[in-house]
Amino acid sequence: MRPKRHGTYEKRERPAHRSSSPGKIHVYGKHALMEALQHSPQVIRKVFLSPGLRDTELNVLLTKHNIPTAPLAPGRGSELVGRDTAHQGIIATMNPSSLLVSLDDFLATLPASRSTKTSVAVLAEVQDPHNVGAIIRSAAAFGLTGVLIPEHNQAGVTGAVVKASAGMVFRIPLVSIGNVNHALQVLKQKGFWTYGLAMDGKTTLGAEPFDAPAAFVVGNEGAGIREKTLTACDITLKVPMHARTESLNAAVSAAIVFYEWSRKHPEAL
Repeated sequence: MRPKRHGTYEKRERPAHRSSSPGKIHVYGKHALMEALQHSPQVIRKVFLSPGLRDTELNVLLTKHNIPTAPLAPGRGSELVGRDTAHQGIIATMNPSSLLVSLDDFLATLPASRSTKTSVAVLAEVQDPHNVGAIIRSAAAFGLTGVLIPEHNQAGVTGAVVKASAGMVFRIPLVSIGNVNHALQVLKQKGFWTYGLAMDGKTTLGAEPFDAPAAFVVGNEGAGIREKTLTACDITLKVPMHARTESLNAAVSAAIVFYEWSRKHPEAL
């Protein structure tokens, strides 16, 4: 096993905004709601619509899935999603837990042949919901199989995450894990190679062939990946960059790594 070193992405980012009610979050805007209704309608509990809103496609889907609606009074909605949020007169309540599957259930859906085109992202204390959403979006775009999200010290699935993911939270499996290190052990037992994304990683991206199922660990925006977790990774990866740049945003680093993996596995797209 190659030696490991602790790494970071950047100095500081905005702290995570967490939903006031862990059992219910608000999804806003037509695009996000349409993605939910087309791919995961079971997560939507109720939809509030501006009285003047006329959208045949949206109404057809709401009726098809028997989702209750209620009028959204003029000028209302900011108390649910924030004053600076453009909700377009469409706000839905959603049960985020129904989007998440267990690690065992997720692994049971994977091919037994240890396909090299299988890869997952493992979030390790990513705090900014916009980063979480962006990582989920990139994972979906570049053909990853799922995104593993720990239950603690991690931004969960919120309305901001849904928005930042451009609705991709409804298209790619989201897997709930209790502990990152334990999840990595389970993945290794299933034939995965684990990669820690670190600014001072030992292996430069581009040199790694990615010839086994891959799990990419993305760490905290300020502190990077915890030392114990980084030590548990088989390989630490760094993104080559110009010397004038100290670091990259966590979500940007993840997107670059996912792209490089997909470039070597075009069949995953």
